[in-house]
Amino acid sequence: MHLARFPRVKLCHAPTPLEFMPNLTRELGGPQLWIKRDDCTGVATGGNKNRKLEYLMGDALAQGATHIVTQGAVQSNHVRQTAAVCAKLGLKCTALLEHRVQTNDSAYLDGGNVLLDRLMGINIEYRPGGTDMQAAIEEVGAKLAAAGEKPYLIPGGGSNAVGALGYAHVALELLAQANEIGLRIDRLVHATGSAGTQAGLVAGLVALNSGIRVLGIGVRNPRDRQEAAVHKLAEATAQKLGAPPVPRDAVEANCDYVGEGYGIPTRGMEEAVIMLARTEGIFLDPVYSGKGMAGLIDLIRKGQFAKDENVVFLHTGGQAGLFAYQDALTRAAA
Repeated sequence: MHLARFPRVKLCHAPTPLEFMPNLTRELGGPQLWIKRDDCTGVATGGNKNRKLEYLMGDALAQGATHIVTQGAVQSNHVRQTAAVCAKLGLKCTALLEHRVQTNDSAYLDGGNVLLDRLMGINIEYRPGGTDMQAAIEEVGAKLAAAGEKPYLIPGGGSNAVGALGYAHVALELLAQANEIGLRIDRLVHATGSAGTQAGLVAGLVALNSGIRVLGIGVRNPRDRQEAAVHKLAEATAQKLGAPPVPRDAVEANCDYVGEGYGIPTRGMEEAVIMLARTEGIFLDPVYSGKGMAGLIDLIRKGQFAKDENVVFLHTGGQAGLFAYQDALTRAAA
């Protein structure tokens, strides 16, 4: 994969660490657990979206964009990172926030990522839950264009074939790190939502003939919809890269850990957040990595992995969201 063919703005503190988790491994009795720290990518407390934004912003600047328009849930990590990158690059930013989680909790509505968005001074517009958010950003983009701006639209999570290049890049980075330390990676596990992270990883790892299987732990959609979305985007990413097609069976999602819905706490998530904090001093987030780790913990307890397997968990960041779930996590930690 020759990724230098695509416009890119270097944003991330990379390579991010690949660390062994001895205490968590011991706590769970194996497999051998590692963590890829994409919560340490740098901009705006870090997170996986910065990887995608390197290529999305490269494309935006190549097109002469003046105003970035994107969308997400109220506590969107993607919006926070996009806002920060726009500030860094001197671009205007409008974000549409969907009331996807029905709550009157002021910590959720005004704290966490929302507070950081407001500190960065972006234009925020709200939409009710169930809105067609892609159509909504297209409508805003058309208004900006009519007013003389050059808008660039970024879908939720930065998840299109341009953004997914960021995680094809991570596939290269991860393999280089593993080869350097002699680590055989048997499985790569992470939270999967808007599909771009998993699609980029799968497209990259298949193109590199790595033999590493990726398991996405779903945080929103049922399995059939999630796997279909990931495979469609992985195919588009592979085509953009000029890489071989992605086999359908290379895409695997387990969506048994969503709970009552997107962004709604589960006991498994609360346990995972507390366990990682108390065994490894690592903070997960309540919406994505917390539910992803909850799934991994449960699958380990069910004997889905051999004790000598090397499993890497990709930490996608989002710790700012912890402050939006203060009440639930305070009760769980008591």
